[in-house]
Amino acid sequence: MEQNAQVDNRWMPEIREINLSYLMLAQSMVRSDKPQAMFSLGISEAVADILGELSAAQLLKIAAGNMMMCRFRFDDEVVWSLLSEHGKRATPGVDANAARLHASIVMAGNFAEAV
Repeated sequence: MEQNAQVDNRWMPEIREINLSYLMLAQSMVRSDKPQAMFSLGISEAVADILGELSAAQLLKIAAGNMMMCRFRFDDEVVWSLLSEHGKRATPGVDANAARLHASIVMAGNFAEAV
């Protein structure tokens, strides 16, 4: 168990930095364009309202926690395959952006279901 604690402590400065950067970005997005931020971040309106109202001290306190605040919005293998074009070679004449567009549509549908 002690070995796992050492591994966790090794990553804590990076996790805190990522948390703070993510929270600051998310707050800025919410304050700038709330509907777009909700879609891009995959969050509800209630969460967007909370993020928008956090003080700098609250952001720092939350960022200092021992778990990452950001996470992958999707765990769907289809979406990841579309984004990474896993197992596919570029086919002449085929728009490489089509798979990314398809992935965006799937993610938008997932967001709509969650809200």
